[in-house]
Formats: sequence, C-alpha cells, structure tokens
Amino acid sequence: MGTHLTIDHLVYATPDLGQSVRHVEELLGVAPVPGGAHLGWGTYNALVGLGGSTYLEVIGPDPAQPEPTAPRPFGIDDLDEPRLAAWCSSSRRSLVDVVALARESGFDPGSIVSMSRQRPDGVILEWSLTVAPRPTDTSSVLPFFIDWGHSPHPSSGLPVAGLLIDLEIFHPEPRTIDLMLSAVSDDTTLGDEPARIAVNFADRPTLAARIQTARGTVVLD
Repeated sequence: MGTHLTIDHLVYATPDLGQSVRHVEELLGVAPVPGGAHLGWGTYNALVGLGGSTYLEVIGPDPAQPEPTAPRPFGIDDLDEPRLAAWCSSSRRSLVDVVALARESGFDPGSIVSMSRQRPDGVILEWSLTVAPRPTDTSSVLPFFIDWGHSPHPSSGLPVAGLLIDLEIFHPEPRTIDLMLSAVSDDTTLGDEPARIAVNFADRPTLAARIQTARGTVVLD
C-alpha cells in the first residue's frame, strides 16, 4: 500500500492572528495575506503559498465577530500558543466516497458541510469540507477533506513563501495511522509533485512541516 494524498493546505491555529502572522513572516520570510472571515465560526484567516496548489492557513479568533455559539475549530479557544493543528487533503474522489472509505478503515472524518467566505477583493469562495466530531488522539493527525467546487483555489495569486517538502505525522501507533491514510489514498495525486507524508512513532500525536524557503529549510510545528 502507498499513501498518495494531495495536501491542499496546512492549518496553523493561533490564539492571536496578528501575532502569528508576524511570526510566520519572520520564520518564512514572506507575510501571509488576509484571507477572510468565517462567519458564525468566529474566525479569520491569513494565507501564504507553499508551492503549487498548497498553502498555509493561519487561523485565529476574529474580534469583529460576536462570540460563536459553538467552540471555534482546531481547538483555538484552548490555545496558549500557536501550533500546526491540522492538515487538509483534496481528492479525485467525491467527498461522499472519501468519507465512506475513511469510515470503513476505522476513522470518521465527520459530516460534510458547506462553507463560504468573502476575500478582501470581494470574491466569494464556496466549498464543502468534512468537519470531524470531537477530536481524538487518532483523528487529530489525520486529514480533513475539502472540495472547492467551482470556486478559484485559494492558492491562486498568493505570495509564495517556499515549497512544502514533507509533512511528518507523529503518533504512538504509526502503523494504524498509515493504514488509515492508505485507505483514503488516490492512485495518483492532484496537481504537482506532492509533498512527502511520513508517519513516525512518538509518545503523543503531533504534526510538523518542513518548508524550503529562500532562507533555508524551516520546520513549522
């Protein structure tokens, strides 16, 4: 079995969006640009390209919105410091098929929901994605899945900070994670040559991304 998954974007969750945008600029040498608000979710994001159709999403609380009725995604409400909280994959399969395959392998990527946001230039982006139930030690390092439909991909026109070389997944049961990823893999990946996805043993589940920048290779975790 092989893991052929297209990394659509990485999610860097933060309790303070402005502070983390400055941190990412210092780390990568390129500043993320404003993305837009997720109305009702209480979040706002900023984006920077990582080569091809992959990008980094920095997401945090949006002070312009009222407090959401449900917890903000990616554990943002409980964060004391930013972290690489999640990753998103796009697939040649429909989201319905991906969810079915995932559940057969033992993990539930959640329900499929529709979302939208308005970019600063006024363009409305609309997409569907899987929203998982309460995260577990296993699901916290597994991807959620997205379908951008007819919307332009967010990576289009972004400043590019570098090239995502690989995404490392650390987990106490790496073989289990590898089997689950293999179950939802495509025969081939979308777009450009994909970043490598490596699954390794660690005492607790975490993510780390290696990015080649003009300043050298940096690790975002």
